[in-house]
Amino acid sequence: MIRIGLTGSIGMGKSTTANMFAASGVPVHDADATVHALYAGRAAPLIEAAFPGTVSGGQVDRKRLSPHVLGRPEAMKRLEAIVHPLVREEEEAFLAAARRARQRIVMMDIPLLFETGGQDRVDMAVVVTASPEVQKQRVLARPDMTEDRFRTILERQMPDVDKRRRAHFLIDTGLGMEPARRQVRAILRALAACQ
Repeated sequence: MIRIGLTGSIGMGKSTTANMFAASGVPVHDADATVHALYAGRAAPLIEAAFPGTVSGGQVDRKRLSPHVLGRPEAMKRLEAIVHPLVREEEEAFLAAARRARQRIVMMDIPLLFETGGQDRVDMAVVVTASPEVQKQRVLARPDMTEDRFRTILERQMPDVDKRRRAHFLIDTGLGMEPARRQVRAILRALAACQ
């Protein structure tokens, strides 16, 4: 089973690209979606204990949590020490199910693939990229996003140029949806030829 690691900095179109792989029949494990589920479930009491006042109605309130961790490396490390092992447990369950189903290719959608050492858990990395101008336009169009918050998020992420250097494959989403779909199909053809 080939394990593809999909990554890309904020605003690069990674989620849209993951959906393209899923539409092509590739099972996708979405680390962000897993975190959202954990924030509404078993991670909530652990995060509340570490960061009091961040849970409301049994789930983590990201707006309340954000000031506790953004721009605070030690606090971010504490949060990651809670969340990352739980995400990996979910990832392992996904991989076990894919092996039982005899999947030939699976995708691990991991935003911080390189930053967290996730490249060691995959066979190859696909990096989603776009120009800095496209990236900034996309991110600043999001609700509640500011230039300062955007900069803070970028500081936590490996620069796009470094991610591209580590990639086995690149997908440039700045060229539009159809060119991105063609790139996805080309990657899947290349992988099928290797099997």
